[in-house]
Amino acid sequence: MQIQDLPYPDPGVPDARSGPRFLWWLGRNQLDGQIKALAWGLLHFLAVSALPFCVGLAVQSVIDRSGTRLSLTGALMVACGACIALGELMLHRTAVTNWITAAARLQQLLARKTALLGSALTQRVAAGEVVAVSTGDVEKIGWFVEGVSRFSAAAVTVVVVCVTLVVYQPALGVIVAVGVPVLAVAVLPLLPRATRRADFQREKAGRATELASDTVAGLRVLRGIGGEELFLDRYRHASQEVRRAAVRSARMWSLISAIQVLLPGLLMIAVVWRGVQLARDGRIEVGELVTVYSAVMLLTYPLRHFEEIAMAYSFSRPSARRAARVLSLERAVDSTGSLAAEVPDGDLYDPVTGLLAPAGRLTAVVCGDPDAAGHLAERLGGHASEPEQVEEPEAGRGPKNTSVVLGGVPLDELPLESARTAVLVQDKDPVLLSGSLRELLDVPASGLVSAEAALSAAQCADVLDALAQGALDAGDPMDARITERGRSLSGGQRQRLALARSLITDPEVLVLDEPTSAVDSHTEARIADGVRSLRAGRTTVVFTSSPLLLDHADRVVLVHDGEVVAVGVHRELVRTEPRYRAVVTREAEEEAAAGTADRTALGDVTADDEAVLDGVLEEIEETA
Repeated sequence: MQIQDLPYPDPGVPDARSGPRFLWWLGRNQLDGQIKALAWGLLHFLAVSALPFCVGLAVQSVIDRSGTRLSLTGALMVACGACIALGELMLHRTAVTNWITAAARLQQLLARKTALLGSALTQRVAAGEVVAVSTGDVEKIGWFVEGVSRFSAAAVTVVVVCVTLVVYQPALGVIVAVGVPVLAVAVLPLLPRATRRADFQREKAGRATELASDTVAGLRVLRGIGGEELFLDRYRHASQEVRRAAVRSARMWSLISAIQVLLPGLLMIAVVWRGVQLARDGRIEVGELVTVYSAVMLLTYPLRHFEEIAMAYSFSRPSARRAARVLSLERAVDSTGSLAAEVPDGDLYDPVTGLLAPAGRLTAVVCGDPDAAGHLAERLGGHASEPEQVEEPEAGRGPKNTSVVLGGVPLDELPLESARTAVLVQDKDPVLLSGSLRELLDVPASGLVSAEAALSAAQCADVLDALAQGALDAGDPMDARITERGRSLSGGQRQRLALARSLITDPEVLVLDEPTSAVDSHTEARIADGVRSLRAGRTTVVFTSSPLLLDHADRVVLVHDGEVVAVGVHRELVRTEPRYRAVVTREAEEEAAAGTADRTALGDVTADDEAVLDGVLEEIEETA
């Protein structure tokens, strides 16, 4: 795989059972690149290792006064230099290619997993962890993948040099062959401690970063309550913990580096001391001593890659573990689903809360807890992180998983593409991507709803005017540019554009979570009319507490403490249900209950009284 061929047509199915298994799978899928890097690495390292023999031959040629041998040795050294340059160039090229392609494969896997899980991903894994895996962890894993080829070439070179020295000069070669393995494994007992300290440092650094992010995000609130010094002291304490952890980690790695310098030096002293004795006794030539000495000195170069691969693995192992944890997440069922790919139609039913949204009707859901409403909206879209557990009513059977049912078909058993086509959920804080308005509305859709109809229903006329005025070079407002996340627009304008984008898709079921919370009451009333008209014959579920939207709904459902407690129409529920009235009119439940008791004590309400009450409610809604 070359860089220009990225992205992969199919990144594959990773082995996410553990971090080491994932690293092994990643390396196995780049076997061609690793073999190429190994070949170029061997050329480079063996050419470097051949230089001592060339130097020894050159010295011996001078001693023997042989010009021919000296010339041949010089030509051999030039050839070694060319091989060193070529090998280093191509090794770097192939190793970096392995790094980039491994990182690209991991990022594609993460993107595919994110698309598969949707909002359930951040419910099961912290968003910061997903970001860390897709940024810093990708780089560390790529570093290890790149280092494997360099280490493999260095290890083979060390073995070849040791064997060659034993054959070339056994008296000194045996010392080198025994000493080099000791150098290679001397730091292994220290690596677990160094790894633990590095992990502890990263944990402390992550905690300090999280604390700093929270402080910056809530700076305005902190200033309002005078809590800046408190959080500053907390961050100061956290940063000092990071510093101490970094110093402890650096001490361990500096000890490993010192050992990597000390032991080769001791080996070199032993070789020189023994070689001088042999040369003085006439058992070896001076050139042979120079060759062995130079070989030992140059062996420190490939041996440095033993330390590099140890560091790369210690840093990439926790990164691979986090990546494997994210990649091992699955939907409640297999993404292919167990049923046919047809999009079902019919009533939408949630067996956990008992919420029923009849087909082709506009159902409004009132929930006093905004977080519970958001969770329920995600459940209706099949995005719940874990299936709820309910007890099987039949004796002798354990709990069973439940899923939202559309037309008698559980959403979890549908293929992912069919489930997303059937139900669309717009949360309370939708995101607008940068680009033109035409590009914003260019989404998968049924084709039955035009952009003009969707914009009209969402009351976006003033938004189009604002975009046209802000982009004088755009002749058509549809070509006007929208800045990142729609920052140039007001909250209400962004909300209405997001609503138009949802309406144009024309799904079988549309779930809207507080779609008009940022618009004024007059615009909200027109939006209610527009949505009801445009979605006629389609199933629509709106989570809201606005009387203007509730009054346009065919069916209003009150969800309290996780279950449906009342069903009816808006005006009826306002009169008869204290908990509903408490949420919609913002009055205390005690006051609502007292009002209901007073009306009950007065006896039956006459038709005239009911008409008067309806008139009062209408006036309240208009003023609201």
